Amino acid sequence: MLLRLLRTHLAPYRQAIGLLVALQLLQTVATLYLPTLNADIIDNGVVKGDSGYILRLGGIMIAVSVVQVICNIGAVYYGARTASALGRDVRAAVFGRVQSFSAREVGQFGAPSLITRTTNDVQQVQMLTLMAFTLMVSAPIMCVGGIVMALGQDVPLSSVLLAVVPVLGIAVSLIVRKMRPLFRTMQTRLDSVNRILREQITGNRVIRAFVRDDYEKKRFGVANTELTGVALSTGRLMALMFPTVMTVVNVSSIAVVWFGAHRIESGGMQIGALTAFLAYLMQIVMAVMMATFMFMMVPRAEVCAERIEEVLDTRSSVVPPEAPVTELRRHGHLEVRSGEFRFPGAEEPVLRDVSLVARPGETTAVIGSTGSGKSTLLSLVPRLIDTTGGEVLVDGQDVRGLDPALLAKTVSLVPQKPYLFSGTVATNLRYGKPDATDEELWHALEVAQAKEFVSALEGGLDAAIAQGGTNVSGGQRQRLAIARTLVQRPEIYLFDDSFSALDYATDAALRRALARETAEATVVIVAQRVSTIRDADRIIVLDEGRVVGSGRHHELMAGNETYREIVLSQLTEAEAA
Repeated sequence: MLLRLLRTHLAPYRQAIGLLVALQLLQTVATLYLPTLNADIIDNGVVKGDSGYILRLGGIMIAVSVVQVICNIGAVYYGARTASALGRDVRAAVFGRVQSFSAREVGQFGAPSLITRTTNDVQQVQMLTLMAFTLMVSAPIMCVGGIVMALGQDVPLSSVLLAVVPVLGIAVSLIVRKMRPLFRTMQTRLDSVNRILREQITGNRVIRAFVRDDYEKKRFGVANTELTGVALSTGRLMALMFPTVMTVVNVSSIAVVWFGAHRIESGGMQIGALTAFLAYLMQIVMAVMMATFMFMMVPRAEVCAERIEEVLDTRSSVVPPEAPVTELRRHGHLEVRSGEFRFPGAEEPVLRDVSLVARPGETTAVIGSTGSGKSTLLSLVPRLIDTTGGEVLVDGQDVRGLDPALLAKTVSLVPQKPYLFSGTVATNLRYGKPDATDEELWHALEVAQAKEFVSALEGGLDAAIAQGGTNVSGGQRQRLAIARTLVQRPEIYLFDDSFSALDYATDAALRRALARETAEATVVIVAQRVSTIRDADRIIVLDEGRVVGSGRHHELMAGNETYREIVLSQLTEAEAA
């Protein structure tokens, strides 16, 4: 997965990578050449007392060092740029895919996990790429080149390398093998910590209201302890790796000095050659250590890449049409024909054989007990989810064949839990119509019964709105969400229990104003309050995902037991009549 992810997203940067590899190659060659020059200075300059030779080769060493530094700076520069570009592209790809998800896919992954995958997981892959460009490219060249140059200095002494390199490789591979499952567990535990923290921040008022602070502290403590435990296990393995490598390095250095001294004593090699051999041994070991550092990062990055690819490989159940309809002849006619929706793997559908017609100039209401499928039914129209059976038609066209931009312009949904974005009142109201004038905004606020409280805010339309609209009340949030829809002026209005947080007086005033504003549009209202929908032109009664009644209030009171039970649970017989 990691290789596939890197291959896909690094493809546009082949030229930069090629230049980076060339610079790393040149820098490594220069690094490998320096010990040989040093040995030559010792054997032919210092030992013989030839100052001119020392100065001449010293100048060459300075020139080689300058080349090495310049190439290293260039390699790090291009490596950092390419790794940053990779992180940017992968984040954009994950964000784009998540934006295409329907409610089903978002629920499948969960918001905390998607956030972790977009941020922390991408960061791990980006960091691995940066380290690979700055360390791993030069490590194999350094290791192979060091072995070749060491053989050039003294072949018998190079037998030490036959023991050193395999021992290092086996030790590192055993440790890395144990680290990989721990990193997978770590990312899962990180998801859990993010989820609990998100719940506690969002539900802070509920926690305080029920005095559950201690319980939530314990719950977070358990998740935090589990994450800490995995991190400690991983840290122990990482801490074990460097002492293991350094032990092998030090033992091998002692062996080289020991056997090298005997070789010098017997006249088999010179002092400069031993010095160069030690330098090459350190270079080989440093290359292995760089590879070791990389291998420590690879397991976690591989797990992160799998999690990222899981998101990128998930296709939305709401697929844009290949040849979309970009124009509608009629305006605002909505029809559901034998609509059905079933969650994957569910034994029973949420909706089954639901049919309704909503026409321009009429208000159609949907009512039913909790869990009867009212919100699911409305979600089918703007394609938040797609039907698993039947059709949803807007102006005679199946919504699955409409251009998404046209559908968004034609249909607007005020959800059950209205969400406001961080910014100002104006930026939220202009969300569906960026070019709306201030006059249009104030008119929409007036219809939504929100003009008075917005005028009282410091700044008016420029008053700050916190993320989620947490700095305004639930009723104010609902009214601002309704005003946002009114600014867009769609042809079909969908209100999903959008008046539940309003007091009866505001609810009545808002419905009267909406009736005038949407007189020529199609309005579909889902509500729990009977008073909100009793004057609708048509009331659809849902029960366990089925339509069990349709008609006006008095007709249903006379002939539909389900509707009658709902009404009498809220009103007296006299009030209902």
